[in-house]
Amino acid sequence: MLEQQLQIAVRDEEELSVDLIEAQYALKNSRDQNNAKSLVILVSGIEMAGKGEAVKQLREWVDPRYLRVKADPAHLFESKKTFWQPYSRFIPAEGQIQVFFGNWYSDLLATALHVSTPLDDTLFDAYVENMRAYEQDLKNNNVDVIKVWFDLPWKNLQKRMDDMDASQQRWHKLFGLDWRNKKQYDNVQKLRQRFTDDWYVIDCEDETVRDQQFAQYILHALKQLPKHKTTVRTKWRQAPVPEQLLNPSTEQMSKEDYQTELKKLTKKVSDALRNDSRNVIITFEGMDAAGKGGAIKRIVKKLDPREYEIHTIAAPEKYELRRPYLWRFWTKLSDQGEITIFDRTWYGRVLVERIEGFAKPIEWQRAYDEINRFEKDLTDNQTVIIKFWLAITKDEQEARFKAREETPHKRFKITPDDWRNRGHWDDYLNAAADMFARTNTAYAPWHVIATNDKYSARIQVLKAILKQLKAD
Repeated sequence: MLEQQLQIAVRDEEELSVDLIEAQYALKNSRDQNNAKSLVILVSGIEMAGKGEAVKQLREWVDPRYLRVKADPAHLFESKKTFWQPYSRFIPAEGQIQVFFGNWYSDLLATALHVSTPLDDTLFDAYVENMRAYEQDLKNNNVDVIKVWFDLPWKNLQKRMDDMDASQQRWHKLFGLDWRNKKQYDNVQKLRQRFTDDWYVIDCEDETVRDQQFAQYILHALKQLPKHKTTVRTKWRQAPVPEQLLNPSTEQMSKEDYQTELKKLTKKVSDALRNDSRNVIITFEGMDAAGKGGAIKRIVKKLDPREYEIHTIAAPEKYELRRPYLWRFWTKLSDQGEITIFDRTWYGRVLVERIEGFAKPIEWQRAYDEINRFEKDLTDNQTVIIKFWLAITKDEQEARFKAREETPHKRFKITPDDWRNRGHWDDYLNAAADMFARTNTAYAPWHVIATNDKYSARIQVLKAILKQLKAD
């Protein structure tokens, strides 16, 4: 186990405190540098082992202003919420430290111990594997994760419970178990051993050693500030550009047919979205002026504004750049059966950020797998993701740009950057081709709407939504 990898000796408390504070400030000052990171500390363990006391002592040894602690009772897993959603908005920015006193592993244990149908070993291990993949994505995005299990032998637990003041008992309800029950204690130990092989495990019989071990594990993590990886080992293999992107349709739908179809389909789409019990996410990507806004307007035409949320995604803000790439999308998700629409999405990393050089090759090349895991987590938890790419020809885009410039209420929709981006037309086609090849999955397929005709595009979008919702 990891506790065997670090030689921990009890140190002078004042010296330890100085080292912790120096390391804490070095982490804080790494912000925006090529070795910047944040630190997530997951705390779990046996009741009465002294988790709270160790965290309290750590706070006394460091500068408490820069140590954040989130303490939650265990959340039983919910069918519409991923295991990381209760915690995602609290993932720290570069230079910050966040303690999760109660975390996704605590939730896994609580769920395994309390659901009416026990989690079998295969399902339990699948959760652990998925959690570790999430943590690896955090680490790849400069969020270091360390995990500490506070252990306590059965006899010591019982003695501490005997000595506990009655007024404190209500604070000791971890996992909602009867800690006088040896069978339940053994069950916790059996389950936790399925995931703690990459944790620091502290024997908490000696309180002084416990606090010192915990603090020194944190100190060790704080001191690790390696430079970010920048090199890519494998040569990138470009996917072929799909024919429909190279030659979008030029066929036109008559206005009369369009209006007839639109009236029928907007009603069907609103009913399907409203009556679907799952969370629904609809995303739009595509060339500038391809009709994303017009399509969104028709999707929500028959919906009440309280039933949906539209997120228009622009360049990330400074505070967002200091967190994992997907963080600004994690914080925009709903788990209440709502309809969420994204005008531009997390695919910006493999599109504009790749093309403009805002993301390093190592960052955008690993993003496909990160995005796939993100979408798989959502779809495994009763979320439907409907993804659209709207394609038009380069000549049609130019015509629409000029029309916008000549239309008073549409002038705001055209900027010098839009014209400049036309110079990257082929780059966008290549990036889109790679995106389709690597993120077109059975659980979150792409719908490519390739036509110069706005009417046809809107109708195709509505029909695709009904098809994926199985409401056509």
